[in-house]
Formats: sequence, C-alpha cells, structure tokens
Amino acid sequence: MAKMRKEYNPDKPSRRKRRPIIYIICEGKETETLYFRHFRSRNCLVDIIPISSKHKAAEHLVKHAKSLISQTAYYPWDGDQLWCVFDCDDNKNTELQAAKEYAQKYGYQIAYSNPSFEYWYLLHFEKRNGHLKDSGTVIEILKSKRYLEEYEKSTDVFDKLLPHQAKAIERARERTKQLGRDCTPILSRDSNPVTTVYALVEFLNSKQV
Repeated sequence: MAKMRKEYNPDKPSRRKRRPIIYIICEGKETETLYFRHFRSRNCLVDIIPISSKHKAAEHLVKHAKSLISQTAYYPWDGDQLWCVFDCDDNKNTELQAAKEYAQKYGYQIAYSNPSFEYWYLLHFEKRNGHLKDSGTVIEILKSKRYLEEYEKSTDVFDKLLPHQAKAIERARERTKQLGRDCTPILSRDSNPVTTVYALVEFLNSKQV
C-alpha cells in the first residue's frame, strides 16, 4: 500500500496526469489475485488487495475497503476505481443489501459471485444456469469435465481461460439479464448461480488499449 495521501487539488496547474489505478479488494488470497494480476498494463495500474478472513462478511469487506483506501492514493477524479470482489458465502440477503448500499454511497463497484468465483471460470466453457451448491461443486465440474483438470485455488489458469473469455462475458451478462427479467436481485442468495465479475473484466480490458 502507498503512504498516506496528500491533499488533492485537481486545479493545480503543475499537477501531472497519471495513470489510473484500479484497486481490487478481494477475500481470496490466491484465486482472485492470480487471476487479476494479468490485467496490469502500461495504461492502467491494478492494485490487488486481499483481506483477512475476519472481514469476509460482505458488509464488513466493503467497509474495510473504505478504511484501506483512505490510507492510499485514491483519486476517482483521475479515473481511479475501487472494486470489491466477493462471493455469496454465508451472507444473508440483508447483509448483501447493506454491502450494496454502502458501496453505492461511496462510489465503489462490486463484482459478486454466487456461489463462488469459480462460477466465472465455468462460464468460459459452458452455459450453466442451474443451482450450484457451493465452490466445491463448481470445482468438481471443472475437473470432471476436463475443463481445468488440474485446478486448485493456487493454480494460475488465466492462459487456459483467455481464449474463451468473450464467451464467458456473453454468458454471464445473459444470466444477469435473465435474473432481471425474473425480478431476482443479483446481490442475493436467490441469484444462484450468477457472477458480475464479467463487468470488472470488461472494464479492465477497456484499459488495455
């Protein structure tokens, strides 16, 4: 993390334009970090900040993100963004809604997966709208169907996923649209399965050029 930021003055003439920084606050110390580090580029800095398990609850994660970002150089006026990446886990609908409202209040973005981040991986290989019990269920599908036979949370699978990324984005977007048509809140336990990681991936891709 960077040192405590100085007072920001967007009108200061001598101020040089800098590359935007995308802060990704995530609950996973391996899976998400391994994946998102591939999006760093000349035009965009990606700072991935895994947090401890004590902040795993959705609302606590988003609030802790605010605490972390207050200690670093975060300038949304320069194009900086903060994304909170988390799974449904044991969060109640009220906790997920509270996390959403808190993020909206401070202009943060959320990339949410239900039941787990691995559902985003699965969508690279197939359309899957039926209920998925948990992370282990998704991982078993990835392995048994030989999509990612050697998958472990500490395995970097980005290169295997990349050729199928556009299809995953299409499938993830269509799933969120379907839930919208069914009037099912995305950030809820009832949305299983869903992932909005595609929105973060699209945003990061837009910064690659």
